[in-house]
Amino acid sequence: MTTLFDIFGFVNVVLRGFDLVAQTVLIGSVSFMLFVTVPPGGGAGHRVRGFYAASRCLIMTAAFATVVIVIACTTLSALILAASLGASWREVAGAAFVIAGVIKALAAAGIGTLAAARPRPAAMTRIAIGAASVVLVCAAVATSHAVARFGDSGLLVSATLAHELGAALWLGGLPSLWLALTRAETPQIASRIGTRYSVLAIAGVALIIGSAIVFAVSYIASFDAVLGTAYGAMAATKSVLLGMLLLLGLANFRAVRRFAADGAASRRVQRFVEVEMGIGFAVLMAAASITSLPPGVDLVDGRVTGSDIVARITPESPRLASPDHASLALPALQARLDAEARAEQGASRPQAFVPGSGSPPLRNAYDIAWSEYNHHWAGLLVTVMGLAALARRSRRMRWAKHWPLLFLLLAAFLFLRADPEVWPMGDLGLIETLKDPEVAQHRLFEALVVGFAVFEWRVSTGRIASRRLKLTFPLLVAAGATLLLTHSHALGNVKEELLIELTHLPIAVLGVTAGWARWLEVKAPEDEGRWGGWVWPTCFVLIGLLLLGYREA
Repeated sequence: MTTLFDIFGFVNVVLRGFDLVAQTVLIGSVSFMLFVTVPPGGGAGHRVRGFYAASRCLIMTAAFATVVIVIACTTLSALILAASLGASWREVAGAAFVIAGVIKALAAAGIGTLAAARPRPAAMTRIAIGAASVVLVCAAVATSHAVARFGDSGLLVSATLAHELGAALWLGGLPSLWLALTRAETPQIASRIGTRYSVLAIAGVALIIGSAIVFAVSYIASFDAVLGTAYGAMAATKSVLLGMLLLLGLANFRAVRRFAADGAASRRVQRFVEVEMGIGFAVLMAAASITSLPPGVDLVDGRVTGSDIVARITPESPRLASPDHASLALPALQARLDAEARAEQGASRPQAFVPGSGSPPLRNAYDIAWSEYNHHWAGLLVTVMGLAALARRSRRMRWAKHWPLLFLLLAAFLFLRADPEVWPMGDLGLIETLKDPEVAQHRLFEALVVGFAVFEWRVSTGRIASRRLKLTFPLLVAAGATLLLTHSHALGNVKEELLIELTHLPIAVLGVTAGWARWLEVKAPEDEGRWGGWVWPTCFVLIGLLLLGYREA
């Protein structure tokens, strides 16, 4: 159970993110079916063959995913509550989040069942699906920050409801729009579908922006809390990603109106919708991360100040020399404990750090130097990767096509150096330390980096011709960057943790940008995808420079 406590924070954020994605797609697909496929007042002549099947498939899939994830989230939280308070299962079953989870799961199951009942639902069935969707969203809001507030909770509950509904109308409808555009038989039908969806999307954007203003005033309240608290910093990161989505949405809005005159416009919009879905996924994961943080307005003491940030980001020479491993806090403590155990003959060997114990490992000045050394060398490697990828794009240096192999060097470096207390440098076993969420996240990132190397090297050298397989690298880059939004550091010092997060958040944004720019480069024709081929290596260079400037003291 101690291990469950230790990893709960990370797993809970990831599950909440998946729950929010599934819920958003479910409500968005229902809205698309009700208002786009067959608009209110539309007769049978407005129905387009094949759209219902696609909508039903999406609704049933999203409903099933919502049920499974809600059950997982609720069960995990119930286990933590029962273990931490020593409460009985009867008492836990009466908790508000359990009741809300049950209602949400039942509503999602009802939507999926109703969607599966008829290929083309009658008016009463559509009304029932809509009503169940309202119940689902209300159940989701019941576990939000807004319900726990005093005084202005009514306004915040309304804003949360508007925020989640807006995300569903816009982002949740994107998969349905993509499927509809692929099935549209004529540009006129595609234009009609795109225009109807644009109305929903505009309404969704208005709801998101309006409710975001309420959140900024109520949850953040001051500029100092934007970068001075984790909640504010994550909200700012989410806003940057949202701005990227708005630019893509504007491009699609304009392109939809050229469907009839431009035969390639529909395919271009499909590609941009794919990128919108990817960035939207990152936005929803960031939103889930925000829900795990206390509002910035509640954290008055211990905020990061502007002078703290300036001092931390002031450029200094990279640390390219590593301290000795024996000087780190844990190895030094372990050596002292071993010496005491030898002095007391027959005494068992104590461990300086027990993974999964819930306590962060000890750190000293040498540990800080070790971490900075790791980040700076990683930054140097990533910078070289970006420059080599740019050189390959110029097509003047044939050797540059092998640039992805640098990822293997980076993965090996991270495996050896990222966690000095873990094998092969430390005494702790590789498997047992996976109980530590930070170590587990490092291992996951290392696996992604190896995936980068293998797939992109095969693409760069022409060993993979399939366009679908070429998309593996951009998907892994985008997934890794999105996962970075949920990454946490257990330092036992909230201020220091936030200063580190302020370095990692722009890296996550650049990673998301790089992944989806590469996606467009692969999928778009040469003349349209050319710009993406310059954007993503530039993002790599910027990420490397940020890592070279990383400091912890």
